Amino acid sequence: MGKISPVSSKYIVHASIQIEGVVDRPDIIGAVFGQTEGLLGSDLELRELQRSGRVGRIEVNTDTKSGKTEGVITIPSSLDKAETAIVAASLETIQRIGPCNAKVKIGKIEDVRISKRTFLISRAKELLKNLTEDVLPDSQEITEEVNKSVRMMNITEYGRERLPAGPAVEDGEEIIIVEGRADVLNLLKCGFKNAVALNGTSMPTSIIELTKQKTVTLFVDGDRGGDLIIKEVTARAEIDFVVKAPDGKEVEEITKKEIHKALRGKVAVEQAKMEIKDAPRSRPAFQKKPAYQRSAPARGPASRGPASRGPAPRAPVKKVVLKLSEKHLAKFKELLDDLVGTRGAFILDAKMEILGKVPATELPSTVRSLKDINAVVFDGTITKDFLSLAERSGVKCVVAMDSKVNPKDANIRILTSSYFK
Repeated sequence: MGKISPVSSKYIVHASIQIEGVVDRPDIIGAVFGQTEGLLGSDLELRELQRSGRVGRIEVNTDTKSGKTEGVITIPSSLDKAETAIVAASLETIQRIGPCNAKVKIGKIEDVRISKRTFLISRAKELLKNLTEDVLPDSQEITEEVNKSVRMMNITEYGRERLPAGPAVEDGEEIIIVEGRADVLNLLKCGFKNAVALNGTSMPTSIIELTKQKTVTLFVDGDRGGDLIIKEVTARAEIDFVVKAPDGKEVEEITKKEIHKALRGKVAVEQAKMEIKDAPRSRPAFQKKPAYQRSAPARGPASRGPASRGPAPRAPVKKVVLKLSEKHLAKFKELLDDLVGTRGAFILDAKMEILGKVPATELPSTVRSLKDINAVVFDGTITKDFLSLAERSGVKCVVAMDSKVNPKDANIRILTSSYFK
């Protein structure tokens, strides 16, 4: 008797059988062949189909309890689906097995190819995941790895002190002086190959000699330590320009966009010295001031000028409540983001159009000289002195990175970067 290989079958017929008595497995198989014989014609005769290998071995599993027999019948088939359904339906014509009444019910016809297809999809997903994670690195990872190795190869040593430096320090006409090796690496990553590190706050002799020959930009962190380095380096070397990272950030951690913004806003060394010199110092301990004014001094236009002489007497100013739409607030946020690290300021008219952009150091004089200023957006800190100047000049809104004035105590609208977060 021919057999059909399980791997070549397309369908599997699953049937349940209930018998009112006790019978053996051969009795059930004999009833399947005997009671379906001649029912479907010679083309679908089960015995002939088995001999030709189009129907596989009939499997029967039974269990006898309390004088009754129950079980399942499994028939593999390589016929088409219509012929398989006909053969399956013929099993339900079986009514007796031996001397016992019987009932056969077709549960389902399983398409083996669907099971194989489900396994295929599941396995393919697993293989693809392994291929992506373990075998093929991401193209971005490859690029980063290559760039990192190139940067590490490009970093050189300069001078007797063996200072970390980019490969273009000696050949280029301009150089950038930074604080440490990590700063040089970050600049290399962003395409700046003319950086050299101080490796501390002390001034190396090699740097002093180099600044006599090159156009030099000093790039420091946006903190108090950066101000100390500016004082130390500018006192001993010939520095042309000074750049500070955004407030609270270090050169080694800022992004490429922030580096470009900072370098575009570089200032002359004389101006940088003046800003540090004119920055307001902390008041003596016995002089109390409001809690909202106790934050550390930060960069801003009001930190310079005649603030130390105290505000000039003025007539009471009527409180101005400026109504701002979502469009206006979105524009303020965009302008403030553009000013990060530049120490610049935008002047806006009544239509919220930009009248011009000026350095933060020139903002007080600009506000005094212009009329019809509706709003000022600048990279700095709002102080009481600058706010008094803005009120006298008719400014209705001031937007800055930070404020040392409580908005409730101001006669005009005050917004800071924290408002937009």
